[in-house]
Amino acid sequence: MSARLDDHSRSARHPKREALADAPGEAVDLGLLDEFIGFHLRRAQEASFQAYARRVGGSDLHPGRFALLVLISRNTGITPTALSRVAGRDKSSITPALRDLEARGLVGRSPAPGDRRSVVLHLTDAGEARLAQLTVHALAHDAELDRIIGVSAKPAFLRQLRRISEAFA
Repeated sequence: MSARLDDHSRSARHPKREALADAPGEAVDLGLLDEFIGFHLRRAQEASFQAYARRVGGSDLHPGRFALLVLISRNTGITPTALSRVAGRDKSSITPALRDLEARGLVGRSPAPGDRRSVVLHLTDAGEARLAQLTVHALAHDAELDRIIGVSAKPAFLRQLRRISEAFA
């Protein structure tokens, strides 16, 4: 371990470390992770996804699938490559997700006009209906996030998240 990392791990003892404990007396020392934005972004995403799943009732259509349905619905005829880019997912994860949505009868594929090697995506009637159901839950979940973050802080928070996304795109 480098001297910087070693020094930080010894000196960075944070009073809130018990928050990550599984049981009393099992405090977890995050070390330098406690100061990493990426670590906390990931934890916040996981906590948000789990809360959304509870709200939806354990649906196997987690937030990532919901996002794909929204994007396909709003961009009928989008290619899988464009969908992958805008969703911020690589092809290795978008392909199985699309196969799953297609197997559920929620997404359809059609040959791309003028390019027999490519396909375009659209929601089926069942996909539109499922999206409508999930949207009710997503809006309620987002309202809860607004409450946690603070409605007045939301625009600035979203700007910062977009800046991060754009900077690393």
